[in-house]
Amino acid sequence: MGRLRDKWLGTKYPDSDVTPLSADDVRSALLAVTGLRVPYRIREAGPAENADVVAEWWFRTTIFDDSRRLEELRLRLRMRLDPSGHEVRFVQEQWSSLGGRPSMQHTYSRGRAFTVEWKYERGPDGRRRKVTTLDTRDVKNALRQVVLESGWIWRGATTL
Repeated sequence: MGRLRDKWLGTKYPDSDVTPLSADDVRSALLAVTGLRVPYRIREAGPAENADVVAEWWFRTTIFDDSRRLEELRLRLRMRLDPSGHEVRFVQEQWSSLGGRPSMQHTYSRGRAFTVEWKYERGPDGRRRKVTTLDTRDVKNALRQVVLESGWIWRGATTL
């Protein structure tokens, strides 16, 4: 049951030859992922967030269907560092608000949800090709890579 649960929650283990870093070093490495060229923000968690480190990503897109509507998406990863087990437990949450003239639709999801947006553009050879413009998995992949390179376990959780 353990392997199935790990797969379902997205748990990843570091290579066996990597020496685990201290909790302060892992926290510093996670906070260092934030930079000028990334669309997300990583910060220390507040007292009400029940976590140690929080990664947030807000973005707006326009949906063109029968009426032009604005969609706002918010992705949040709450991470708790467990120095005794050398693991980072995380919970992923995603909110979306779809604004239309008659009403607003709000959705909340928790778990392994992701959003990918793309558009078509012409390549150098003149052919149309699909280009990804937004992928919410980018923030989680960057953080997971930092944790695994630090010798810690990246463990999905249902609650923190």
